[in-house]
Amino acid sequence: MTTALPPTAPADLPPMVVWTRTAAVGSLLGLIVLGLLWELWLAPLRPGGSLWAVKVLPLALPLAGLLKNRMYTYRWVSLLVWLYFTEGVVRATTEHNLSGVLAGVQVLLCLVLFAACAVHVRWRLARAKAAGLTDPPPGPDEPPLAR
Repeated sequence: MTTALPPTAPADLPPMVVWTRTAAVGSLLGLIVLGLLWELWLAPLRPGGSLWAVKVLPLALPLAGLLKNRMYTYRWVSLLVWLYFTEGVVRATTEHNLSGVLAGVQVLLCLVLFAACAVHVRWRLARAKAAGLTDPPPGPDEPPLAR
């Protein structure tokens, strides 16, 4: 007995959407794991862990929307990521040793996340325009826009 793939399965989506979703979700998960490891074990601000680990909570919010290809989520994540980019740049230039390296990794993950979101949004808008739509088609789990 075979089961049908859900509508968000990679086989049903264009390769560009699969690539951008994979890059966005992977870099977002990387930022979450990095933030937790950094502030709790690897190089916390205070020995034994730091409350700064809660900074990763806002990163957990868009995960479901990215997995469901929600255009709105890709748009606001591309803005949210700059807060983490800024933190990474500041910490990379002011902290040394392991913290500086971790900050550099954070900056890299932020750039990958932004690029994946930007390419995803631009590609979907271009496809919608080419199809003659004024709004991009909703993701598989998104309701159509009410007019």
